[in-house]
Amino acid sequence: MEASEQNNSKVVLIDSLQSWEFHVNQAYNQNTPVVVHFTASWCMPSVAMTPVFEELASSYPEVLFLTVDVDEVKEVATKMDVKAMPTFLLLKDGAAVDKVVGANPEEIKKRIDGVAESTRVSLA
Repeated sequence: MEASEQNNSKVVLIDSLQSWEFHVNQAYNQNTPVVVHFTASWCMPSVAMTPVFEELASSYPEVLFLTVDVDEVKEVATKMDVKAMPTFLLLKDGAAVDKVVGANPEEIKKRIDGVAESTRVSLA
């Protein structure tokens, strides 16, 4: 993979509570579902899920993908009641609708399918 492609990530890195609120509110206003990967640099399963999460983001252009490092943005992890890494949170209309705790790519994809499908139906 070329370096230029690396920067072309479809995943938005959240670095503050303000950035979290901005992206979640924007998604809410555009009726866009959100999938959040709560991660930590010291958590190997979290780190291992990063490329999987990137791949999922490319597969679902209608969904907003966010990454939150729990050590860097503790307020968001606390606000969303995240206690284990990795945690994947699915938001719709600004509220959490689903949660997957642990590195389980198949389960995460299945849940994203559900949220993406319900969005397509509501837009039709």
